[in-house]
Amino acid sequence: MAAQEPPSPPSSLEGNKPGFPKKILANNLEDKHLCNSCQKVLRRPLQAQCGHRFCSFCFNNTVSSGPQKCSACIKEDLFEEPTSILKQGGAFPDNAARREVEALAAVCPNEGCTWTGTIKEFEASHEGHCDFMIILCPSCKELMRANEQERHNERECPERTLNCKYCKEPFLLKNIKAHDEICPKYPMICEGCAKKKIPREKVCQKCLFNAAAAALELQLHSEKTKVAELSRRCQELELKVGTFENIVCVLNREMERSCTTMEAYNRQHRLDQDKIEILNNKVRQLERTVSLRDLSIVEMEGKMREMSAATYNGIFVWKISDFTKKRQDAVAGRAPAMFSPAFYTSKYGYKMCLRIYLNGDGTGRGTHLSLFFVVMRGHSDALLKWPFNQKVTLMLLDQNNREHIIDAFRPDVSSSSFQRPVSDMNIASGCPLFCPLSKLDSKNSYIRDDTIFIKAIVDLTGL
Repeated sequence: MAAQEPPSPPSSLEGNKPGFPKKILANNLEDKHLCNSCQKVLRRPLQAQCGHRFCSFCFNNTVSSGPQKCSACIKEDLFEEPTSILKQGGAFPDNAARREVEALAAVCPNEGCTWTGTIKEFEASHEGHCDFMIILCPSCKELMRANEQERHNERECPERTLNCKYCKEPFLLKNIKAHDEICPKYPMICEGCAKKKIPREKVCQKCLFNAAAAALELQLHSEKTKVAELSRRCQELELKVGTFENIVCVLNREMERSCTTMEAYNRQHRLDQDKIEILNNKVRQLERTVSLRDLSIVEMEGKMREMSAATYNGIFVWKISDFTKKRQDAVAGRAPAMFSPAFYTSKYGYKMCLRIYLNGDGTGRGTHLSLFFVVMRGHSDALLKWPFNQKVTLMLLDQNNREHIIDAFRPDVSSSSFQRPVSDMNIASGCPLFCPLSKLDSKNSYIRDDTIFIKAIVDLTGL
């Protein structure tokens, strides 16, 4: 037997990256290869207790702030505590899935790159080293390919550093003019002695003084011109200020009239708001009255439906439609049990109902349909004999009237299930192994038009 391929050697970035990009797969993408958190191709897959797979990085990031509900279980309507709760230490490395993913054919996701191999080879030798991957210049923040970085740094980056050709000191490209103005080696022309290309640090003091004096004289003339211009503008502004003051007086009078009008409007608005509040209170009172009447109507309709479905001879036939959906709800745990409408042994007799588990209960869970009989609190309980001691027969009707499934029992009078009820209903009692589910899964005559019929018969002897 050939030796199994060992798992990939540990990486320095083990568990510190989310999944691989979907574009890496050369063949068709399958959902089983995707992380249920980042929705990328699995990297270092972990399998949670619920069976869903996550990248090691994604799982640890999800549970870093404490236990979390599995979003995949919720999305697939399979949530079940505690297996659907993700927590630290609640997942194990899925080496089988890791080997399967790492063996998949891969291409480089970077545009222009022709590299091909497996995902394992991509991670080991190509990821992070591709000449075509997009990187960010740390100086100017421009995006470029990795193979363009050297040229960018030397020729194109506006934030690159240069060395002055005169003093050899480094400076940023954008500061070249500022450096030229302070560079001690920068060549200058002495305006006093007319010498050319003299380094700034060697220009004679007399020449510097003469140059500075000439500059000051030019600056003084310029300042006098500016003062004259400012005086003229001040005169113009004084004229405009006088005009604006007249305008402001007119506007103030208009504002006073507007304020008076606004106060009148505000008084009327407050009166209108008071009327609206009174009307709103009346509307809320009417809405409460209507809601109470609606509740009363709903209660009456429920009682009428219960009365119309009730029987008063101890015999009750329960029609359960949409059997397939209700069975699925029971299997999923959304609605494991159902109660029938109430029925009676007589108009003033015992009140009873049935309780059914379409996926079984107790010893019958997952294997049998469980059917139970429930004694309910009735209006005439004070007139009846207790404990309840009538024989009960339960039936799943064969809709071809050939072979009904029947079970019967006589109450255990010592059980609390058959004492006089002190709440709406007693604890159910009956048959957890009433009917094997295998009889309902195969072709049968018990389910027709997605409907089954349950029949209960209470022996009225002695009543």
